[in-house]
Amino acid sequence: METPENQNVISNFIKSNTAKMIMVGMLTLVLLIPLEFVKNLIAERSQRQEEVITEINDKWGGNVFLYGPILKVPYTYYEETLSINEKTKETVKQRKAYTNYAYFFPEELKAKSNVTTKVLNRNNYESVVFSSKMKFEGNYIHPDFSSKNIVNEDIQWNKATILIQTTNLKSIKDEVKINFGNTNLTFEPVYNSNSKVTTEALETGYIDLGKILNQGKTAFHFDISYNGSQQLKMVPIGKTTQLSMESNWASPSFTGNFLPDDKTKQISANGFVANWKILHINRSFSQQTFNNLPDLSQYAFGVDFVIPVNQYQQNERASKYGFLVIGLTFLIFFLIQSISKIKIHIFQYTMIGLSLIMFYTLLISITEHSSFMKAYIIAGISVITLITLYSISILKNRKFPLFIAASLGSLYTFLYVIIQLENYALLVGSIGLFAILAAVMYFSRKIDWSNGNS
Repeated sequence: METPENQNVISNFIKSNTAKMIMVGMLTLVLLIPLEFVKNLIAERSQRQEEVITEINDKWGGNVFLYGPILKVPYTYYEETLSINEKTKETVKQRKAYTNYAYFFPEELKAKSNVTTKVLNRNNYESVVFSSKMKFEGNYIHPDFSSKNIVNEDIQWNKATILIQTTNLKSIKDEVKINFGNTNLTFEPVYNSNSKVTTEALETGYIDLGKILNQGKTAFHFDISYNGSQQLKMVPIGKTTQLSMESNWASPSFTGNFLPDDKTKQISANGFVANWKILHINRSFSQQTFNNLPDLSQYAFGVDFVIPVNQYQQNERASKYGFLVIGLTFLIFFLIQSISKIKIHIFQYTMIGLSLIMFYTLLISITEHSSFMKAYIIAGISVITLITLYSISILKNRKFPLFIAASLGSLYTFLYVIIQLENYALLVGSIGLFAILAAVMYFSRKIDWSNGNS
């Protein structure tokens, strides 16, 4: 049976700031549940966007990756086998002829690419696509088979072809023709039954290299136009490879194994211009290969045409600070309650917390029909106004609600700045949180936590 003395201890503890802080802290943890539901909603909408982008890109044209032209020359090689004649018991030597292929890369390869981008929309979702016009020119030197001890008589010069390895065949907009040594040739698609090979091939018909190649350099040039999305990359197969790319996309992400020249690179609000120059000593494959054409995708370079931070990424970043916003807002109300002796019921804390969570549902829903900045402003003003008006009825004056409105406005502004920053987000966030902690320590320094007297 409880004594009056024990009842007084329990009653005093319940009325103390410590007990109130424990209840507010527990409520903050409980509000993480609906906040997690909001995060799941953002993730679900983001996943839906990815599905729509994939569908749009599949119809318009996917990533563009190519390398060529590649000179493909067949040659004859021989294998000797030994067998025993059953009747004479003599060893018989047999020599069988087989055909294999040698692949030769250009001595010089120069490419110019003009890329025009645009944003395609479907419902509330958008994807970046592009149209690329690419011009190639360069030259070949006479193929050398001496490293494999292949004699000229075994080289099938009259059955050579020219290859282009690429992806996204379905989005090539025009017929692809090449002028090779003043001979015009047309590329045709080649069926590839090897499911492990990610690229497709364009190949010309037979050409007689014995009549086309000269002892010096044999020039070539061809054009190719693509509809593509997200990425454009090529492989530097020339002994000297140069690429000049110009586009109206203002946020390029240079990707792959090589970066453009910083001295000539230009990026502005109207687009970018970039130039690459790559030598054969910069990559670890030779200018010729025999038997099989290797996978050279690891040496590719180019540009990603993607939206740097999309609306769902920004919403996801904002929701990660939800716990901080709820905790700091409750802390402000708690300090006001402790200093002013105004009683705030746990139900009123709950209503304030749910209002703060509504900010994120408003943000994601408005963002899908407008820009993130406009949605942030509308959602922020709505929530701050709601909490301020509610605070007037709770706190029975206008001084503290105005302080709360100013604090929430500063907090949301601070979080918006952090969301927009990339390189300095951690630094600015750390400094801001340090300032907030210092302010809390200053205003709470005279509070008596045992009985609520300040």
